[in-house]
This record gives sequence, structure tokens and C-alpha cells, in this order.
Amino acid sequence: MKEKIYLIPGLMTDNRLWSRLKPHLEDEYELIHFQLPPCENFDEIAELLDKKIGNDKVNLLGFSLGGYVATHYSLKYPQKVKRLFLVSSTPSSTEDKDIPRRQKKLQEAKENEFSPLSLEKAKDLLEIKEDEELIHIVANMFNDLGRETFIPQLSSTLKRVNLFDDLIKLDIPISFYYSSEDRLLNHTAINAILQKEHKMRVISRKGESHNIPLEFSKELSFEIQRWMKSE
Repeated sequence: MKEKIYLIPGLMTDNRLWSRLKPHLEDEYELIHFQLPPCENFDEIAELLDKKIGNDKVNLLGFSLGGYVATHYSLKYPQKVKRLFLVSSTPSSTEDKDIPRRQKKLQEAKENEFSPLSLEKAKDLLEIKEDEELIHIVANMFNDLGRETFIPQLSSTLKRVNLFDDLIKLDIPISFYYSSEDRLLNHTAINAILQKEHKMRVISRKGESHNIPLEFSKELSFEIQRWMKSE
């Protein structure tokens, strides 16, 4: 029987986020996608994830906002988590400098001023800018999920609290994987993690990619396999 890895996507992403990662892992592991619900309460999201997990003890891999959800779940149900892997994600609160911009976008969306993600804007979010299929995947995920998903998910990011001090107390293999120049990542939190004593594995790649599961799936798969072998 294959060992299970639960995959949790981030803000305005869905199972298409894993489309290029799965071929590198699915022969060895059972990959189970958990779609973030249109909900802004992390306790409620954790309860929905727990219903999906059932009685299993699992490996959790979360991307971006999904990494925060995975961390929250790991602290709420520590007896049910074997390993934790965060991609382009930190277990931190949203930085103060980002809050006004997010509040503005949230208010605009609530007032029916929700703008679809253009191909040009999707391209700007990527490190690999010549991959047309990739650009369409990013734009289509955002636009298909739409306003009804965007509002609660963005709202949830304003309710994040710092979970780092509790996270380092967990006695499980924990890995972080991120890009050194990722504009969407909280680098203040990453620097705090690097300066504290802990047993977590923190791996950075040179580049600006946030969407690592889509852009650098092979490299990510190597780190996941390494993580899955850790005890």
C-alpha cells in the first residue's frame, strides 16, 4: 500500500496546481488533493480536513496559504500528522505592510469590483514566462474559482496569527521549500526561522518562483522524496 500525502493548495489555486508534480510522485505515493473551502475560519477548515483524513495518520504538504492551513491542522491535531512540508509558505501572520493592500482588494471584491486575472498578470506571477500552458493554468485557476472563493480566502489571510513558536515544538519531520526572491513570501518570517534554533529543514532555491509546484516540479519532487524518507 502506498503511503499517502495530502496536498493542500493556496489562495485561488486548485488541483491543477499539482498537475506537473504528480507524474514525479504518483508511482510511489498516493496523492490526495484537499481543496480549500470558501471559508475564512481556520478551525473550520481544519475540521473539514480532519473529516477527509478520517482515522489516518498522514503526511501534509501545503502550498502558500495551504501551508498555513497545514500548520494550523498539525497543531490542532498533532496526533494525526506524521510529517509536514511547506512550499512557498510560512507559519506566520500577514506582514503589516501587506494588510492595507489586501483590505483594499477585499473591499473592492465585496463591492463587485472583482477583476479576473489576465494572461499578462498571470505571466507576471511566474518565473518561467515563456510557458504558455503554465500561464493559462495560473489564470484559469484564479478565474474559475472566482469572486465567491476570493473573498473568504483573502479575508482568512488577515486573520493569521504567528504559529512558529508552537510549530517548533512538534516532534515530526518538517521541511520548508521556497524561492530566495519570491515577492509573495514573508521573508521577515523566513529570516526569523533561520535565526532560531530548531530541527526543521529549511531549503531555498535561487529564483523568484512562488508557484514552485508548477514551475519547478521535478526539483520539488526530490525534496518531497527526501522528506518522506525522514523519521
